[in-house]
Amino acid sequence: MNFLCHLYLSGDDRMLLTGNLMGDFVKGRLEGRYPEPLRNGLILHRRIDSFAHHDSSYQQSRKRIAAQYSLFRGVLVDLFYDHFLVREWGLWSDEPLDHYLGRVRQQVEQQWQLLPPTLQGFLPIIFTELIPSYEEVGGVATALDRMSRRVKRPNPLRGGEVELVNNYEGLRDDFLAFMPKALQFVAEFTAAAE
Repeated sequence: MNFLCHLYLSGDDRMLLTGNLMGDFVKGRLEGRYPEPLRNGLILHRRIDSFAHHDSSYQQSRKRIAAQYSLFRGVLVDLFYDHFLVREWGLWSDEPLDHYLGRVRQQVEQQWQLLPPTLQGFLPIIFTELIPSYEEVGGVATALDRMSRRVKRPNPLRGGEVELVNNYEGLRDDFLAFMPKALQFVAEFTAAAE
């Protein structure tokens, strides 16, 4: 899961950021379930996912992944993009990553009562283990192994980090092309929501 990309694309609005992080943990209709600023973050999460799945750079990354991963190609690309964002954080922010993660975690925890219980239990792992570990291919491997065990049906995620290694430069180029477009998309979304 590309937690860091979603957080980073949210900007500094704590409710938008929290809702965007919640996106993978909230399914179904949103009307009447959350305060509007948080709901906007949930909507943003879904719109970013939709934008990514139609974006040419993201699609190029999916095509780089071996056919055996089938519908899980997008899962791999999402995680690989988080890897590149962690590795090259200095290209995107002047704030050190550990400071950013600490600040953002505090903002999310301020909305604790609104977080889905599954996210509440997973939150410390996201900020202290997962995202920092994405810097190394071994951390990506661990995350994929974890995901493979959580998916109820048989899946090829375990060992998927080999696709990152085998296609590293091309995936990195795709990511570098994708991020400015994603930032522009989010800027347009937030301007329309104001």
